[in-house]
Order: sequence, then C-alpha cells, then structure tokens
Amino acid sequence: MNANVMHEITPLTPGDCFTIFSRVKQKFDFPLHYHDEYELNLIVNAPGARRIVGGHMEVIEDLELVLVGPNLYHAWMTHQCQSEAITEVTIQFHHDLFDEKLLRRNQLGFVKNMLDRSQRGVAFSRETIQVIKDRIISLSQKSGFDSVLELMSILHDLSISRNIKTLSEPFFANEKPTYNSRRIEKVFEYMNANYSKHITLAEVAKIANMPEASFSRFIKKRTNKTFIDSLNEIRLGHASRMLIDTTYTVAEIAYKCGFNNISNFNRLFKRKKLCIPKEFRETYIGSRIFI
Repeated sequence: MNANVMHEITPLTPGDCFTIFSRVKQKFDFPLHYHDEYELNLIVNAPGARRIVGGHMEVIEDLELVLVGPNLYHAWMTHQCQSEAITEVTIQFHHDLFDEKLLRRNQLGFVKNMLDRSQRGVAFSRETIQVIKDRIISLSQKSGFDSVLELMSILHDLSISRNIKTLSEPFFANEKPTYNSRRIEKVFEYMNANYSKHITLAEVAKIANMPEASFSRFIKKRTNKTFIDSLNEIRLGHASRMLIDTTYTVAEIAYKCGFNNISNFNRLFKRKKLCIPKEFRETYIGSRIFI
C-alpha cells in the first residue's frame, strides 16, 4: 500500500450490518484513503468537485452516486466547487455482509456482478440517481431489519440500472482481503472479542497452533501487517465507535480499548486518522447511525 494513502479504520463493528452518515458541508477535506468496507456515496450539489477512485480522476456534476469496493483508494476534492451547501450521504457495509454462497444464487446475480465491478469503483447514471436518491436519504429514518431490507433493495435496484460506468483500470484495484486462512480468521475473531484485555503474541500464536516466530511471519505475509498493527487497528476501530456512540472521556475509551497509555493512544489515533480523538468526536456528533 502507498504510505501516503490513509487506511481508514471505520467504526463499523462485527455486530453491525452497515452505517449511514449524512452531513451538509462547504468543502471536501477528507484525504485520499481506503478501508475494508464497501462504500456507497451520494453527493448532491457539488458541481466542479473532483472525484478520485483508484487510478481514475474526474470532475463531477451536481448529482453523484458511486459504489467503491473494499481497499480501493478514493477521495472527493473541493477543486472548483463553489457550493455553500454540499449534501453527502455515505453508507458503509462489511465486505462479507453478503455471503459468497448467497451471492452465487440466481436472484443475487446482478448484485454480485455490481459488487465485483465495484473493486474498480462504479458510478451510476443521472437518471438512476434521480430515481433512487430520496430512498438513500431517507434510509436513516428506518431501523432494524427494515433498514437492512431497504439497503438490499436499493443495492438490487442499482445493480439492474442502466449505464453503470466502471471507473478505475483493473490493475489499480486491490484484491478483496480474503486471507484464505482459518488460522488468521480465528486469531482475528479472538482479538475482536478480547481487544479490551492485554493480548500477547504468545496467546494468539497458540490459537493459531504455531510457534511465535512462525506465526509472526505468517500474519505479516497474509495480512501485510504485523500482529501488533492488526491488534491496534481493531482497538482503534472500537475506540472510534465509542467516541461516536458514548459519553466516555477519551482516557476512559483508551483504557476500555486496551491501550494502557493515553499518549500512545493519541499518537496512534492521529497517525491513522489524521486528527486527535477529541477532533474526531466533534466531527461525528449526531449524524452517524449504526444498523
């Protein structure tokens, strides 16, 4: 991965289906980034802004709807946009929300095809956006199972729409992160369940049933990250969720997420999210919903 591109750790936890985040703003200021989740982004009233997806760059019109697959670089830049009130609605859902076997069923064929194409980023036509944008905007008013059904229905309707445009070249897109390893999956399940506790390399190596040194090399090879980086990313994901969802202080959140040192937590958080936890909390107040 390019060191200049930020890996966003979203606050979506394994217990969520998706998150929807809406805001009205005057400029785009989030840097070029990627994350493990799919993202459907609706932008209204930002003509002249520039969209970057993978190796593709384009100036957008006043209606924009794009689906970005897991780990694909993307960003919107203010560029020549003069708008005082840009509306942006972002939906993020887990890369495994749809089971691979389910996607292979006949009725999911169009959705599977669209998700596959989103590994390079896809943009939807103006006509499609006009038909579907109100449903995306009002999705946050639904809750529970109804909202999951409505998201699936929106994705299906998008998948059968006309004039879907694939954005980036095939070589630029990163493969979906499947580790093809039950050992790695077991370790990640364990870290996700116990992130608040002290977790050692010895413990996780035992879960993987491997010697420590071998496991260290194994996780780096399979995930491109060290054991401690992977654990910190899980902890930061839970911490960012708590900053949005709870009134705990930053120090309380740090300790609840397994960081035994507040300055270490602040430093890691800033390195990964380009802002300190307090600024992150202020950015997200009152506008993100988890389903």
